[in-house]
Amino acid sequence: MSRPRPAQLPERQSARLADPIEPITAATLHPVQTAVMVQTWRDLAFLHWPCDPAAVRALIPEQLALDLFEGKAWIGLVPFLITGLTLPHAPALPWLSHFPETNVRTYVTGPSGRRGVWFFSLDAARVLAVMGARAGFGLPYFWSRMRVTRAPGAVHYDSRRVQGPTADAHITIEPGERIEQPSELELFLTARFCLYALRFGHLIRADIEHRRWPLHCARVERLSQTLIEAARLPSPAGDPLVHFAPRVDVRVAAPQPAAT
Repeated sequence: MSRPRPAQLPERQSARLADPIEPITAATLHPVQTAVMVQTWRDLAFLHWPCDPAAVRALIPEQLALDLFEGKAWIGLVPFLITGLTLPHAPALPWLSHFPETNVRTYVTGPSGRRGVWFFSLDAARVLAVMGARAGFGLPYFWSRMRVTRAPGAVHYDSRRVQGPTADAHITIEPGERIEQPSELELFLTARFCLYALRFGHLIRADIEHRRWPLHCARVERLSQTLIEAARLPSPAGDPLVHFAPRVDVRVAAPQPAAT
């Protein structure tokens, strides 16, 4: 399976933000001191397409700058399975703490120069988790019927939205060999340790900590989706760049004003 070649360093898209942009690193530069949530992400697939920045710029808050690579914005479609979601030092609840999720995202920098993720949508299979994430983090979650299943040499992701704009996704990937030395582009697309969101009209940031991604090359075998179009983004052109990670354990900090 082919891998993207190393490329020039990413660019910062905006003259509005004066603070220097942080470097790309495989591990976080800002460890979470006090977590408000822990969880494990399993069988995670990254599907990415380059996109004209003009098609994305109007869909993110003006306080954020698009983070570009070789002049392109990148759109990610990321399905995976969440397990063990709970408060720190609290037991996980078998049903509530275990469910699939799929998000549609792009990459941004905040007012303080921190690189992060902007989510256009997040679909999850637990309505209580959807309600909690919307209220606590201001994230655009939707309740969906979802399933992640493993088969010999393949992982299947299926999603059909129950609430919100009609959308679904049916994806099968074939994971390949472990990537020992990720390229700059691979780090740019995956090594993101905070999220940005609007909560009650204010831009917030939540820091995330986990070990370095155990990235694998992957190939898409089946792909049918309307989640990207439902987010008012253009339909992706061409085959996606695909990666797979079997597991990371995650600590999440409380949201705070994005400028800090």
